[in-house]
Order: sequence, then C-alpha cells, then structure tokens
Amino acid sequence: MTPGVAKRGITLAAIAAICTTLVAATYHVTAPLIAANEQAWLERSLKPAFAGVDYEGSITAAKLILEPPHGLPGNDTAIIYRAYSGGSPAAALFAVTARGGYAGPIRILVGIDVAGAITGVRILEHRETPGLGDGIEESRSDWIHQFDRRSLGDPPAAGWQLQVDGGEFDQLTGASVTPRAVIKGVRETLLYFDANREEIFTMPATSEAP
Repeated sequence: MTPGVAKRGITLAAIAAICTTLVAATYHVTAPLIAANEQAWLERSLKPAFAGVDYEGSITAAKLILEPPHGLPGNDTAIIYRAYSGGSPAAALFAVTARGGYAGPIRILVGIDVAGAITGVRILEHRETPGLGDGIEESRSDWIHQFDRRSLGDPPAAGWQLQVDGGEFDQLTGASVTPRAVIKGVRETLLYFDANREEIFTMPATSEAP
C-alpha cells in the first residue's frame, strides 16, 4: 500500500468516526424531545374519548396491554388506559377491534367512566367505503355521538341494534354492516368492563406497548 492510499484511508476512517459520534450525540439530545412530543400527541388523541372525566396525571401512564384471549372484541392485542382522580378510579379507555366491518376489522376507542357510562367512542382505523361506511368517523358525521353517556342498561340489551333491526341506533345512509359492527364492539366492551371492573383498575400497568 502506498503512503498516499494509506493516508486517504486514515482520513476516511477519521471522518466516519466523527460522523458516527455526531449522529450518536444528536440522537442522545433529540430522543427525549421526540419521545415527549409523541407522548403529548398520544394524550391529545385519546382525550376526546374521555369527555367530561376529571382525572389527574397522564392517561398513558397506567395502561394495560392484554394479549388474546381476553374477552374483549377482536382476537388481537387490546390496550386499556386507566384514569384516576384522588387515587380512585375515574374511567377506562379501551382500544379494541370490532370484527364484522364491511371491509374488515375496525379499530375503535371506547371510554367508560367508573359508573359504567360511555364517555366517548372514536374510530382509530378502518377500511370502510368512502362516502358510506366512513360515516363512523367523527370528522364525517355525528353518528358516533349516539354512544355518548350510554350504558348496558341504556338502552336495554334489545336496543343495542340499528333501528332497522328493532334497536335504538340510527344507521348510516347506504351502510348497515359497518355500524352494526361498531355497535356490537362497543356493547361487548361494556360487558367486559362490567364483568372485570375491579381487576381493570387494580392490575399493574404494562411498561411498554407492542
């Protein structure tokens, strides 16, 4: 190897080492800020489903991650966020999957206060038909607000259906399969909450979400 080639190799190695050090230092400085921003965004995203709930601290600090089988809608991972006030349970927020949508599973958020009343339902993810089934989104219509303050007894079991099926919930124009799936998923979540209320609020938090 000639001295010139060796010198260039040493120079390139030194530059690479400097770049690696700079990247590592930048990550060390920015990682906490990125994590904090992501946390703040998640908190803002979850809060609308906790309408009217007074709670203290972070919604996400006391989350539970449940792997199937767990009794909640869907056969995949469910996440529960717990909210407390004065050390006492205030509400729980469920991220679950409603099966039976027209175009596939529908990921939903269901907020339930400690008394068993729904504080809010929001759609996280779906593949329903634009202009028809996507009316389940709050940004598309107010259909989702029919669940506000509902509970297992309001309406009674027979009322947890579309009006066309003899229940109390409006359907979406041109779409019935999609709202049926959401209604079923919300009621199944209420049933799970009612059967596991104490355990939900006393189980130790899960440190990391999948």
